[in-house]
Amino acid sequence: MTTQDIHHSDLDSLTFASARAQAQALADGRVSAVALLEHVLARIDRFDNELNAVVVRNDEAARAVAREADAALARGERRPLLGVPITVKESFDVAGFVTSSGNPAYADNVAATDARAVAALREAGAVIVGKSNVPLALADLQSYNAIYGTSNNPWDLARTPGGSSGGSAAALAAGYVALELGTDIGGSIRIPAHFNGVYGHKPTAGLVALGGTGVPSGRVADRDLTVAGPLARTAADLELALDLLLNREPLAAKAWKATLPPARHATLQGFRVLVIDQWPGTERSLHEQQVVERVVERLRTQGVQVSRVADVPAGLLPDLALQHRVYRSLLGSSLATPPALSEAAQKRLDALSPEDNSADAAWLRAPTLRHAEWLRDNEARHVLRHQWERLFEAYDVVVTPVAPLPAFRHNHSEPKDARTYPVEFEGGTREVRFLDLFHWAGLPVLPGLPATSFPLGLDAQGLPVSAQAVGPYLEDRTTIAFAHLLEQVYGGFIAPPGYAADAADASGAANASAPAA
Repeated sequence: MTTQDIHHSDLDSLTFASARAQAQALADGRVSAVALLEHVLARIDRFDNELNAVVVRNDEAARAVAREADAALARGERRPLLGVPITVKESFDVAGFVTSSGNPAYADNVAATDARAVAALREAGAVIVGKSNVPLALADLQSYNAIYGTSNNPWDLARTPGGSSGGSAAALAAGYVALELGTDIGGSIRIPAHFNGVYGHKPTAGLVALGGTGVPSGRVADRDLTVAGPLARTAADLELALDLLLNREPLAAKAWKATLPPARHATLQGFRVLVIDQWPGTERSLHEQQVVERVVERLRTQGVQVSRVADVPAGLLPDLALQHRVYRSLLGSSLATPPALSEAAQKRLDALSPEDNSADAAWLRAPTLRHAEWLRDNEARHVLRHQWERLFEAYDVVVTPVAPLPAFRHNHSEPKDARTYPVEFEGGTREVRFLDLFHWAGLPVLPGLPATSFPLGLDAQGLPVSAQAVGPYLEDRTTIAFAHLLEQVYGGFIAPPGYAADAADASGAANASAPAA
């Protein structure tokens, strides 16, 4: 075998490796940052005409950074991501790149500086390859817009990779990069992670600085409920990235420093797990049933204490239906200039009874919510956060589905709020409204809790399925560790068949990473 053959073998083995493994290979001198970048660019060139995940690139700028990384490595410098290629969600400012959030009105909006989260990863040595696709205004579970077109799912091009961090998850699953940066207000990290079979972490609210996210560029204020967080092919990489993203808010850094508590347990057997598989007032889908039963079977096989909702003492579990009403109210009122209601939605709003306190009614009223009503909902949010804290005295994590279905086929019909999606139930397939896809995704958002989406293999259609672990406020390490411990026993990420040809061990390379701390 020639030296060139060995070199190519090293690159192929890193295609689906973790960011930690790639960083170690660079530090050991087995590959150069320039060679690894060229490998990444070649894969994007090969696959992205059909996938359309990475929609903004500057190859020459990335090459210059990779050369700098090689020089730093040669000097003996070591940083967590030194020379590791990554992409970030299009809505993050990257100096010299357009930030549009898929909106043609901002197609020429070139950012002057990096978003704070991007700067954190760049300072850790990451090579920014480009930016990944999003839906218009980040407001969909699909990633398509008039500027960059439609992103597809690497498991089935006829299906969506999700949204709004859809391009992010597709780029990971296709073996372009090992680490991505997304945002989440309604599952926008966790649902794409679920649809593509990768890991995603929604951090505790307020942990990761959002400065430089969205349009126009240079925004300072955080949108209510929104968080930024990592996506990766291993749970350990989620923790690696989260540690880098902490304490980046300059005003807060004058006096405060977040030091997250360690994970509650170092073994699966120590975890007390509450499983919820049916949303109040709804029928459980076959997908929800499959996901939860797969988790329960694995946990019980490992000797984990698993409880169901019926086991929870009366009054301990927060009222999920009430919480979802408040979530929809604060979500819908989180924009200063919300999009206009569709004609059908406006008619429903006009017909609402004053006594209607449903989640649907809250969503319709939210864009014009009176401040006094917002304050009442905000108080309810804080009450719910404390209720969850009491629940987590009895349990360590709450495991739920991420969504009631796997990745669905593209559906660009308008208006968006009139769309429906086929969901399988025991009695057959029924159409489910767009709004009703967010129960599980919204569960940790309102109280600001951490949640980690983790893959569980494939369903009968060959599509990825995932669950999420929700944890106590500021105990992000607990949910990530739980996902990591399951990954150690059962594996995690699986490479899509059409993208694994260049990898020596696509199904196992992702797990070649150091255990989570």
